[in-house]
Amino acid sequence: MKETSSPLLEMHNVLVKRGKKPVLFVNELALYAGEVLAVVGPNGAGKSTLLLTLARLIQPTQGKILYKNVPMDEWDDLSYRRQMSIVFQEPLLVDGTVMDNIILGLRLRGISKKEAVKAMQPWLEKLNLSEIAKRKVSQLSGGEAHRVSLARALVLEPQLLLLDEPFSALDPPSRLRLLDDLAGLLNHNHRTTLFVTHHLKEAARLGDRVAVLLDGVVRQVGTMDEIERHPLDNAVTNFVASEI
Repeated sequence: MKETSSPLLEMHNVLVKRGKKPVLFVNELALYAGEVLAVVGPNGAGKSTLLLTLARLIQPTQGKILYKNVPMDEWDDLSYRRQMSIVFQEPLLVDGTVMDNIILGLRLRGISKKEAVKAMQPWLEKLNLSEIAKRKVSQLSGGEAHRVSLARALVLEPQLLLLDEPFSALDPPSRLRLLDDLAGLLNHNHRTTLFVTHHLKEAARLGDRVAVLLDGVVRQVGTMDEIERHPLDNAVTNFVASEI
């Protein structure tokens, strides 16, 4: 984990309900600048709900979320969302070329096409997309589409990157290659990232720390070694054992 004086993002006593049913409770969770925090748990554990809450797409019932030491409700939506980028499970690409998709966010922010294309070039290289920049997205493989989605998020130079199981639909070889490439990029750029996955090995590969989320509750946060050696309770023990 990269050292910093205070967290970039904090959650305190956060409860999210759907109707009257609690679906997520986070007692304490912090994400530090330059850190990759991997949130891991089985399907239905509340991982995507956590990510969408941090993206301000779901409103918590109670609790406090701080970003840069400022309560979330004191940020206006546009200012906060311009600090972050989200990559979902599905690439959600628009009709057009690879280049059209990567520069889309920049163009929506009023950046000229010339400057947007210039900003795009390094990410084409880093994500191995240079040779297909002019290809229609309808002709892409699943792995290529996910790389385009990542490039579109990273070209915005977000201070906070949210990844919602971006590799889940890929075949194992494609997933492994993209995971390795992304791990190298995040480590090199010290991009503050919250990465959601149901694969413990992916969490261990990408995360500086790991948050174990089970039945809607964040049970334990620590390094992968700490969680494997000193699980906090039987639920964490059983989850780790089932993933090894």
